[in-house]
Amino acid sequence: MPTRPDLIARLTQAGIIAIVRAPRAAQVEPLFGALLAGGLNAIEITLTTPNALEAIREARAKIGARAVTGVGTVLQAEDCRAALAAGAEFVVTPVCRPELVAIAHAAGRPIMLGAYTPTEAQTAHEAGADFVKIFPADKLGPGYIKALRGPLPHLRLVPTGGVDVPNVADFLKAGCAALGVGTALVSPALLQAGDWPELTRRAAAFVAAVRAAREGAFSH
Repeated sequence: MPTRPDLIARLTQAGIIAIVRAPRAAQVEPLFGALLAGGLNAIEITLTTPNALEAIREARAKIGARAVTGVGTVLQAEDCRAALAAGAEFVVTPVCRPELVAIAHAAGRPIMLGAYTPTEAQTAHEAGADFVKIFPADKLGPGYIKALRGPLPHLRLVPTGGVDVPNVADFLKAGCAALGVGTALVSPALLQAGDWPELTRRAAAFVAAVRAAREGAFSH
């Protein structure tokens, strides 16, 4: 079983964490397959997915180590415990929930606490969060991340909301540990149509953007 440091490293290396709000649990397997085919191997199933716990179990059973499968939109301790018991390999909250850190760490799993302000981000870090999810990031942009990391360079920030292929490089250059991507990758229309080839194409575009940004950073 991978350790918490192993999982942290895999999420950071992935660069993109796909956020899945599937309307039907039956879509989880083809959805994962399409993302993996595009090179994305860090996937968060939100608790807003019908039968989310069963979806996590199914993904872990059928996908196994090919992807790091986590749970998102976690607000309550009992939901956190249930998702971890179902096999979730990381936990993500939309808001700052410091009380969930001990639960995730006791299971040997990393946790990403949600924050919006500098105070919330530092509070999440001091609570022991492995990552801090900046949400919603669509109105804040890469400039906010850069400003935040000026006085708080120790934060492992993961912006979510507003991340798209054209701004991947800007967010990574601003110092993000990884990027959470939802509708820009797995849109409701795409899920409705079950257009898995298009999802693979989008996943590959995000992977290519991360690679190009990192290669650009290393070449300077």
